Amino acid sequence: MAFSARLSWPTPQPDIASRLDRLHRLESLLLQHGDEISAAIDADFSGRPGMETGLLELFPSLEGIAYARKNLARWMRDERRHVALWFLPGRARVRWQPLGVVGIVVPWNYPLYLAIGPLTAALAAGNRALVKLSEFTPRFAECFARLVAARFAPDEVAIVQGDAAVAEQFCRLPFDALLFTGSTAIGRRVMAAAAEDLTPLTLELGGKSPGGIGPGLDLAPGGRPLPLGKLLNAGQTCVAPDYVLVPRGREGAFAEAVQQAACQLYGDGRNGDYASIINDRQYARLLGLLDEVKAKGGRCLPLFAGEGALPGRRLMPHVVLNVPLDSALMRDEIFGPLLPVLPYDTFDQAVDFINDRDRPLALYLFDNDRRRVESLIDRTRSGGVTVNDCMLHVAQDDLPFGGIGPSGMGQYHGVEGFRTFSKARPIFRQARFNTLPLLAPPYGERAQRLLKLMLGWGRGK
Repeated sequence: MAFSARLSWPTPQPDIASRLDRLHRLESLLLQHGDEISAAIDADFSGRPGMETGLLELFPSLEGIAYARKNLARWMRDERRHVALWFLPGRARVRWQPLGVVGIVVPWNYPLYLAIGPLTAALAAGNRALVKLSEFTPRFAECFARLVAARFAPDEVAIVQGDAAVAEQFCRLPFDALLFTGSTAIGRRVMAAAAEDLTPLTLELGGKSPGGIGPGLDLAPGGRPLPLGKLLNAGQTCVAPDYVLVPRGREGAFAEAVQQAACQLYGDGRNGDYASIINDRQYARLLGLLDEVKAKGGRCLPLFAGEGALPGRRLMPHVVLNVPLDSALMRDEIFGPLLPVLPYDTFDQAVDFINDRDRPLALYLFDNDRRRVESLIDRTRSGGVTVNDCMLHVAQDDLPFGGIGPSGMGQYHGVEGFRTFSKARPIFRQARFNTLPLLAPPYGERAQRLLKLMLGWGRGK
């Protein structure tokens, strides 16, 4: 590989003007070439609506940059910290300093947003970055590499293209920090590679994010956000609801509400508003999930109106009832437009079902009972939560984004992204006149009395 993560710093601590300039250049790249980028992504997917790319990638990327620019001066400011009584009149503060060179590994499902989000945080924190783009979005990768090279020096931001072998080498570079977005299985391998150099690592993975319908909820309003969250980008979203828990006996009514909402949103799926599956391998994998669950007695209900298969790699979305729990549909992250529906008898049973599985990247609850909502949040663990909608917690620039356990480690977005790619450097400044000489050797009676006072001060009260 013809690049190195160890590059000498032109300035050890880029000032705010330099950081704002880099963010401005990144913003201008998106503003001036959004249509070109959208066309490249559309070509890679063989059908990705330009509105989806605009709403789900371009807009949040620009919002994140604008938020960082607005708040950067405050984030960079030294933080005063408390000094214990015995060390007064010394002063303590924390300075946020850049780590150095950040590596960013980008997946194929949102190739722009999942490049720009980490890159914004890395540049705001004063770092430089190497960005490895997915080989499954080659047109976007070529387009983005060309646009970045026209605006950034190679020692500021550089784009790396290549296959899985290149990605493996990339993750073994001695970065000062590495962020990987992708599957849990690959995330384990990335973590092992990063461990060789003890590289600080942020993993943004996936998993099976549950949705829940509260007892007694009117299904009609709850039906629309769920299919929208599941069908945007044809379900190829790490925070898409992966299955839904519904009060027993209401599964059929819920499936009907989802079908009606899906038809209102997309009609027969042939109007260009519904995205394609990224490639033939993923398309075949999703068909295999359907075939297996049908063979095991599952009931698969198509969501769109009309007869016959959709054109190209547009996959007919389905709600799946009578789901076998031992099927791959319930073992693995689906990453496609298939929505298993599972019944529960009591709310406690639904909570237990969620807690018996790996901690998810996102959790969704549709319920107007505030106590029940807070109970679910308190009794479960997930990367993030949206109540009465889907995925919107990810779009809030002042909320951290990140998983927990098998769904990831670490977080970014907003100030959390700035801090992820910064070293919180503690600084203590000793006063000219201070009390510590009273405790220095040789230890006499005065030092012993002072230590006794220190050990008892404020204890047991």
